[in-house]
Amino acid sequence: MTAEHAAVSLNCEIDQGFAEWMAACGGSLAITTYQADRLLLVGWNGRQVSFLPRAFERVMGIDVRGGQMALATRHALLLLANAEALAPAYLQTDRYDALYLPHASFHMPDLRIHDLAYAGDTLWMVNTLMSCLCKPSPTQTFVPAWRPPFVDVLAPEDRCHLNGLAVVDERPRYVTALGATNAAGAWRERLRDGGVLLDVDSGETLLGGLAMPHSPRWHHDALWLLNSGEGQLLRVDASGRSDVVCELPAYLRGLCFVGDYALVGLCMIRERAFFADMPVAQRHGELMCGIAIVDLRSGRRLGLLRFTSGCTEIYDLRFLEGIRRPAVLNLERAELKRAVTLSDEGWWLDEALANSGQTAAP
Repeated sequence: MTAEHAAVSLNCEIDQGFAEWMAACGGSLAITTYQADRLLLVGWNGRQVSFLPRAFERVMGIDVRGGQMALATRHALLLLANAEALAPAYLQTDRYDALYLPHASFHMPDLRIHDLAYAGDTLWMVNTLMSCLCKPSPTQTFVPAWRPPFVDVLAPEDRCHLNGLAVVDERPRYVTALGATNAAGAWRERLRDGGVLLDVDSGETLLGGLAMPHSPRWHHDALWLLNSGEGQLLRVDASGRSDVVCELPAYLRGLCFVGDYALVGLCMIRERAFFADMPVAQRHGELMCGIAIVDLRSGRRLGLLRFTSGCTEIYDLRFLEGIRRPAVLNLERAELKRAVTLSDEGWWLDEALANSGQTAAP
């Protein structure tokens, strides 16, 4: 982590609708931004929205399952778990009701891992550099498990920019890619309309003509995804017909659901990037970065968290059900050296003892 990244200062504005929704939702949010190298935890402290950023290098994909959290960073897949018993005493306060601690990691080169998704007890990764879905392994860099039928060989060439993954009935079912292409970087040639939604089981293209699609998700027995370059949240039926649920003034990336509400990640577009001429940028004079809350029944935006500095792009987000005031430690936090956890117990070691290398007395 560079000094520049460590010094990032994030500032945001929260409208009344977002605050009211957070007060009533019964949970909190975990948001990743690789642009700012941060995992952001947004909660409710009983009076107002709380906000805790923690540094993780180029953090992108995230998924949660029970008390587990998985994060894809530049050179590692990190596995964290909620040490609930330690949370109330963290920083000697009663401020937090969850504390996520790193417990394991799989080290790897920069494979440009995008989405992560638990399917049953298995964690799947979208391996963008290698154009495949894969699983972590303790003995090799990864285990390749599926690739699009138009990609003829496994190679570190980012041939189609595979990025999104939706799990249905505890198995990978749908993916998004920026192109149905089979050569290094060839997907860049048709960014405005070359994106595809694929059925993993059949390998068939369910929907094409998309502008840089991301974040396919299964919710309420339906498939949803972000047509990012158009700023659209789509609902897709079994025949491949899509309906626009709403349009937002941002390049969209990151999606999760809570009942009848969608939480959508909003990004500004890097002006000098190869996707700077996306349709959403042409329709709106100014794009925003943050999180929008959308009512799926009406398509109306109910609330907005908007970053005013320090963050211009979101990658993904997850809802932490039943957790109102979460905290997380990264590998650089000194407190991690003092944390001892079991399934339902936890202890903070004495600071002097933790740093001495001595063993505790019985």
